[in-house]
Amino acid sequence: MATDYAVHAEGLVKHYGRVRALDGLDLEVAEGSLLALLGPNGAGKTTAVRIFTTLLAPDSGRATVAGFDVVRDADRIKSQIGLAGQNVAIDEYLTGLENLEMIGRLYHLAGRDAKRRATELLMQFDLIDAANRIAKTYSGGMRRRLDLAASLVLLPPVLFLDEPTTGLDPRSRRQVWSMISSLVSEGSTILLTTQYLEEADELANRIAVVDAGRVIAEGTSDELKDRVGGNRIEIAVAKDADLARAAEVARRHFSSEVNVDPTQRRISAPSKNGTSQLAGLVRDFDGAGVDIVDLQLHRPSLDDVFLTLTGHQAEEEKAVAPTGRWRRRPR
Repeated sequence: MATDYAVHAEGLVKHYGRVRALDGLDLEVAEGSLLALLGPNGAGKTTAVRIFTTLLAPDSGRATVAGFDVVRDADRIKSQIGLAGQNVAIDEYLTGLENLEMIGRLYHLAGRDAKRRATELLMQFDLIDAANRIAKTYSGGMRRRLDLAASLVLLPPVLFLDEPTTGLDPRSRRQVWSMISSLVSEGSTILLTTQYLEEADELANRIAVVDAGRVIAEGTSDELKDRVGGNRIEIAVAKDADLARAAEVARRHFSSEVNVDPTQRRISAPSKNGTSQLAGLVRDFDGAGVDIVDLQLHRPSLDDVFLTLTGHQAEEEKAVAPTGRWRRRPR
């Protein structure tokens, strides 16, 4: 098995009764990078994290974290990792400072060292003004930042963040994103699980799309977006009578097939040259006497990628029915 990756998995399989939570998961996370494991609830993301953090043993397959086997070397891995899960794991009735000091002491730091490290983390995560308030009074974003700080008391080389921004408001989510970006810039290796497409796009060096317990696509955000056709130019004309002439003009600019939607008076086509084609199109439409009401360059989103690869939206939550079919959770 390769050892030049901070996290490496081959063919991981895990069952919960009849449910196959992982179905041959393969994964690699390079040192000093952030890989986002992107998928809906039920895709197997949290199960994978539990295996990597030695909380679960795989039924088959192999995995290493920081070069250690997750089954044979479980005790050695625990000193190499930090974990911040979906549920905040702090004590509500201790202050922020007391929470972090307690964790330091559990890691056998001397009292003075535990307090110094706790103060450093409270400063880093912009919580120093609330250091002596009990955690129960913290906002959701503050609690999440404190939980993230708790996972870094010993500065582990590999950090697992399992949907760390679930349930946060947009402002708090942005604060957590800023903290995560800072950790990566300082050399941390992070495996981030998320069902938020924007989060993966914002933070990840690479993205692995997970569905039904296996990775179905992997690459940078741009690489994944290119898989669904890259950029498209869309044009809407003012008059029905101009549509045929506009389509003729458009065909001179695109090597691929031009799609015409008469009901919307809209023309679209894949674009390799992006913005450089827009100026030429405007000039030629003006020369042909075609009035344009809308002209835009559309870059595929990760939502487009996920929908193309899986046939459903990323935010859909799924449960396994007794028949083995995936069902959408009632809204």
